Amino acid sequence: MSIYTQDCRTRAGEAFNLRALRGQVLLVVNVASRCGFTPQLEGLERLYREYRDQGFTVLAFPCNQFGRQSPESAGHFGAFCEQRYAVTFPLMEKVSVNGRHAHPLFVHLRRQAPGMLGSTPIKWNFTKFLVGRDGQVIRRFGPRAVPRSLRTAIEDALDTPFSA
Repeated sequence: MSIYTQDCRTRAGEAFNLRALRGQVLLVVNVASRCGFTPQLEGLERLYREYRDQGFTVLAFPCNQFGRQSPESAGHFGAFCEQRYAVTFPLMEKVSVNGRHAHPLFVHLRRQAPGMLGSTPIKWNFTKFLVGRDGQVIRRFGPRAVPRSLRTAIEDALDTPFSA
């Protein structure tokens, strides 16, 4: 099983081809609009703009599983992100990240990079998964990891050559 075999949809419900991102470094994040960590969207956008020309993409998936902090539709969430934080990175479908209805992408990410003490469930919004050019998870970052603190890990991942 690979990250690239996962079916994903955009916030508009259209199929999103993860295979087209093969060879890029990805930061996959579960996000919310009414969370104390929501201002991280601004920092995520800064990272995206700084590194996108080097093959870096942020993929944000709204999630309402934690304190119901993202009750709106994915479309409304996207409009909020664009208006409030000038987000230009891909905003995806609204998903569950834990439990019986967890999106398969997040099941895969959680298995590849368990959290503290080997626990796999995501604990809160803005958990981040850094994925290398080969599609393997490099590292899981908790919600308190502000985007600028990921720079070194992102740069190291971008410096790793991709072999198909």
